[in-house]
Amino acid sequence: MATTHNLGFPRIGEQRSLKIALEQYWNGSMTEHKLLQTGKNLRKNHWKIQRDAGINYLPVGDFSWYDHVLDTSVMLGVVPERFAWDGGEVDLNTYFRMARGRAPSGESVAACEMTKWFDTNYHYIVPEFAKNQTFSLSSNKLFDEVAEAQALQLNAKAVVLGPLSYLWLGKVKGEPFDKLELLERIIPIYQTIFSRLKAQGISWVQVDEPILGLDLDSSWQQAFVQCYQQLATDRPKLLLTTYFHELRGNLAWACQLEIDGLHIDGIRAAKEVEQVATALPEDCVLSLGCVDGRNIWRTDLQQTLETLQPLKDKLGERLWLAPSCSLLHVPMDIEWETALDPEIKSWLAFAKQKLGELSVLQRALNQGETSVSNHLQQSTDACTRRKKSSKVHRLSVQKRLSRMSKAVQKRQSPYDKRVKLQHEWLKLPCFPTTSIGSFPQTTEIRQQRRAFKKGALDAETYRVYMQKEIEKVIRFQENIGLDVLVHGEPERNDMVEYFGEQLDGFAFTQHGWVQSYGSRCVKPPIIYGDVARPAAMTVEWSTYAQSLTDKPVKGMLTGPVTILNWSFVRDDQPRSDTCLQIALALQDEVLDLEKAGVRIIQVDEAALREGLPLRKSDWDDYLAWAVKAFRVTVSAVKDNTQIHTHMCYSNFNDIITSIAAMDADVITIETSRSDMELLDVFKSFAYPNEIGPGVYDIHSPNIPTKEQIVLLIRKAAERIPATRLWVNPDCGLKTRGWSEVEQALTVMVEAAVLLRQEFA
Repeated sequence: MATTHNLGFPRIGEQRSLKIALEQYWNGSMTEHKLLQTGKNLRKNHWKIQRDAGINYLPVGDFSWYDHVLDTSVMLGVVPERFAWDGGEVDLNTYFRMARGRAPSGESVAACEMTKWFDTNYHYIVPEFAKNQTFSLSSNKLFDEVAEAQALQLNAKAVVLGPLSYLWLGKVKGEPFDKLELLERIIPIYQTIFSRLKAQGISWVQVDEPILGLDLDSSWQQAFVQCYQQLATDRPKLLLTTYFHELRGNLAWACQLEIDGLHIDGIRAAKEVEQVATALPEDCVLSLGCVDGRNIWRTDLQQTLETLQPLKDKLGERLWLAPSCSLLHVPMDIEWETALDPEIKSWLAFAKQKLGELSVLQRALNQGETSVSNHLQQSTDACTRRKKSSKVHRLSVQKRLSRMSKAVQKRQSPYDKRVKLQHEWLKLPCFPTTSIGSFPQTTEIRQQRRAFKKGALDAETYRVYMQKEIEKVIRFQENIGLDVLVHGEPERNDMVEYFGEQLDGFAFTQHGWVQSYGSRCVKPPIIYGDVARPAAMTVEWSTYAQSLTDKPVKGMLTGPVTILNWSFVRDDQPRSDTCLQIALALQDEVLDLEKAGVRIIQVDEAALREGLPLRKSDWDDYLAWAVKAFRVTVSAVKDNTQIHTHMCYSNFNDIITSIAAMDADVITIETSRSDMELLDVFKSFAYPNEIGPGVYDIHSPNIPTKEQIVLLIRKAAERIPATRLWVNPDCGLKTRGWSEVEQALTVMVEAAVLLRQEFA
């Protein structure tokens, strides 16, 4: 009999109830007891959903208050010294101070660094390792949640992040050393964890080792072998879990590790399924991720069964069925989407529906296809309708893409010529100041936008309201002395959704929320068809803002690669084709902005690096079309139009050549949490264009001091000539409150004034 299990379930709850509870706890309006009860209720509900779907093994340990990597750091006692941890069990406030720098109690402190989880839009809190790092079991969260599930008489499968992946994801602080030196210190803690889970009656532990999808050198390969040999006794059965990529060179030795089962991503590693099934020992389970946990398209069940049936015949009870990865990356339930086009809705499956698909596949294998014939036919019909739908294919878009001229992929003149023309009209001081784009989205702004969308507010009233908000932002920026202004983006619900709503080929959900980090949730658009721009999207707001001031105002766009990577993307054509379609649509917007007199245009590519394939051997192709898409978007402008781009959470060392090839006049990046270390590569590469290293960590409520900002920019000036440095926050200010923003930006401008005097 084939077995089903789930790797992880969305944590945020129905209607983002976890987000609401967290933010109430942080602002002091909810007690810790009430927060803990909210989490307990969420877990109970999520386990019930999975059990009712027919899933045999339910994940326990996938729930997190902020991030599962941070959970692992807390469990292992990896708490940096600045948090003044006393060495006992890590309390919730210390946990949140590590995540965001502040909690309801405890001194505010610099938060831990945050970066992207592999090639997803989920963020994790980066572990910090010192050479003298010690480890200790410092949290009972996992064991308590196992007890909760068992009290509900559920068949629990514990979930932990594996020791090798945890070390890989961490960052060395202080004196340099090889992270693998820590493995012998961390293994005893995992042995204790597994022993305690066994004593609790857990039969299987899902050990996530996603770095098996990466290029591992011989030292890491050998470390895997040694580690799992040492973890081979006094434990439950271990299901080693990898996802997001093929195993490739790791396949042969991974299949021979001291484990009891191996999960592989059958969507992204489809070519390896048969090879893995053959390579595994005869007593080892193969868990196949046969339903896509990263995207929202309905599974072609009949086609999937054609792959599964031979495996079932070969493996029998050793075949387990699962999503390709945790369902954390998809929304919870498509049935909430009552306003979605019924035809498009019929093509989709969210977390609950994906669990249902697993159950159908299991029944088909165990009881025969006739037992689920109706489900199979519905799946086939939906997939067929999608392939033939006129909503998907637009001949005009396909023709434009096919005749795209190479001439639009390169600026008219090189940077050293353009920059002189730009400086002539800008006349900016040294260390020019700006912000990244968005300003605080107040409750009233969201209410007005919601009312307009529902038809409760007429267009003219809405326009006047938004113009008042824009004027407020412009006047504030003028008053504090910012040099290059933004309009604040009050009209935008989300930096991707806003544009997708105005482009053909996109669909949108009402409740399709996905966790990005902590309490931050996004509703990714769905790119279901060919993309085109019917009309201008931002020109009205940008030109209005510019009419209010003599200072330059940036036009603000989200770039094609970021729109692609932060959407659920159609899977019936290459991603590169979809990205270039978006680029051509945005090119029209860029030229309209320029024609309207907007002469600084920022095209954000926050997600460029996160879209990198996990294997370096696959990078060149991705970077070639990603850079091409950016250049298609911006390169048709005149030399004296200044193009900015912004990138978040990026280590640029290994893609600096591609960053330079984008040829943006100014690039702004996140550096405040990394203490300007990210700029080292720009120095060694001799990056020629202008750079704005972030000096205000907008993901923390902490306000930087003038001295802190000056120190950061001094460090930046050691790496980049002061004449090419801008001063700006790390990212947009949408999630911050006005009081925080007013203080932080005022301090930032004051710091820039001091720096101009110092470097004069």
